[in-house]
Amino acid sequence: MRLGAQDAEQGALRRQTWLVPSQDPAVPMRTLVYRPPGAGPFPLVIINHGSTQNGQKRAGMGQPEFSAAAEFFVARGYAVAVPARPGHGVTGGPYLEGNASDGGCASADYRRSGLVTADSIAAAIGYLTKQPFAKRDGVVVVGQSAGGWGALALASRNPKAVKAIVNFAGGRGGRVHDRPNNNCAPERLVEAAAVFGRTARIPVLSIYTENDSYFGPALSKQMSEAFAQAGGRIDYRLLPAFGRDGHMLLASRDGVAVWGPVVDGFLSALR
Repeated sequence: MRLGAQDAEQGALRRQTWLVPSQDPAVPMRTLVYRPPGAGPFPLVIINHGSTQNGQKRAGMGQPEFSAAAEFFVARGYAVAVPARPGHGVTGGPYLEGNASDGGCASADYRRSGLVTADSIAAAIGYLTKQPFAKRDGVVVVGQSAGGWGALALASRNPKAVKAIVNFAGGRGGRVHDRPNNNCAPERLVEAAAVFGRTARIPVLSIYTENDSYFGPALSKQMSEAFAQAGGRIDYRLLPAFGRDGHMLLASRDGVAVWGPVVDGFLSALR
């Protein structure tokens, strides 16, 4: 299958479908690319979606779009890429990010699942920063839920091309049996956050909300404190309740007014 652009650009955001390599040579990631006007090169934002342990729901996932977030970043001069990782919906292939073996919560390995997600993100960065429209450095990695957790894991590797990480509601093992505030081995999540923080030196903005039903305020604070106490650079922001479930803040168009000023301030301070 041919990598690169698969169709023509569409609309003011120049939306275009690409195939981008993953860590599995047999499974390219179906990716939406958005760009500002002009030839570039533009700094790159990679937005990374959440996941689920339910195989049927994963298979049924559509292409992640994050169109409101893409619009926000394109307006600020960034090119934006939104890959669908292996084992998810339109990309297909094997699911690589499993949290646990047959032991369930007792064997949850959140460090491993985060690093596998980070492998997918790194593969996308490696390919897209070689394209004429993208700068080779200054990449901002954004992630929601499992994608945010993968972004924190990527921070532990300090890739040279990455300038900053923006984590929205990052974590794994939330809403076990689809019950709110029911986490699978949350202490292991905190332990893994500390492991990531030991080597992470990339600036991280970590955004959670008061009414996140996957990772509530107490747990999100514990994860962020563990990351920071281990040596990571993290700016933890607990925002007010948003909508019915603040876990979906990044995916909501109405959420931009809430998180936009926070992200603007964080990125402006890095220039």
